[in-house]
Amino acid sequence: QVQLVESGGGSVQAGGSLRLSCVASGYTSRNYLMGWFRQAPGKQREGLAAIDSDDEKAYADSVKGRFTISLDDKKILYLQMNSLKPEDTGTYYCAAGSGEAWVGLRAEFMDYWGKGTLVTISS
Repeated sequence: QVQLVESGGGSVQAGGSLRLSCVASGYTSRNYLMGWFRQAPGKQREGLAAIDSDDEKAYADSVKGRFTISLDDKKILYLQMNSLKPEDTGTYYCAAGSGEAWVGLRAEFMDYWGKGTLVTISS
């Protein structure tokens, strides 16, 4: 049973930074793929960043240069978010699957999802 648990969400002023974390359990795929998605109220879920077992990374154009995805030596997934904007507001989800980073921005390639953590950016 795979479980993904996000943390680090909260409220921050525009221009500030926030770091999200995701701890996975029960997931042992050799060709793992992990990513971060965001869903704003009334909007479709969009892929923001992905990382695969070869340490390849992919980013959505909307966050490229501002957000950084990484795994630490304990295999905890992070999303470092800098220069935050009000349009970054939404629920952020950690996801896991198998494959290459280039497909990791598509929700259909992810098999497991966390419950999400809310991020609110004030102007």
